[in-house]
Amino acid sequence: MNLILFLVAFCVGIAMSVQAAVNSQLASSIGANSVAAALISFSCGTVALLGMALAKDGLSGLGATLAALPSQPLWKFAGGFLGAAFVFGTVFLAPRIGLLSLIVLVIAGQLFTSMAIDHFGLIHMAMRKVSAVRLTGALVVALGVAITLFGDRIVAAFSR
Repeated sequence: MNLILFLVAFCVGIAMSVQAAVNSQLASSIGANSVAAALISFSCGTVALLGMALAKDGLSGLGATLAALPSQPLWKFAGGFLGAAFVFGTVFLAPRIGLLSLIVLVIAGQLFTSMAIDHFGLIHMAMRKVSAVRLTGALVVALGVAITLFGDRIVAAFSR
């Protein structure tokens, strides 16, 4: 596996946590409006992605890409809705359950969903069987999530 790609993925994780915190602060400063904060976040992201798409392929390349959109099945557009739900969810939940609880639950959800997608080749992804070692690793992460969420209560219960 490519160490640089692992490092980039780690940085994406850093960006997710920082994004959730920044967007929550934006929502707080505009009247606790989580939907508006998510909209502003997506709008800024759209402008950035438009600039990157134009820099990569130019206007004609972007035009050719856009021309191919009508022939795509509708389910392939779900990513945008799921991304909006993710951003809104982080903006809404971070101040309510805390950033750490939010992120460990997001990671757990991503981990088990990704395992199922890989193992069964769902959503037309390449099938990559989940080995016993990888399943054990996922269970260790799930245990870490449980300790992160409930560890203080468990320790307090045993301290009585």
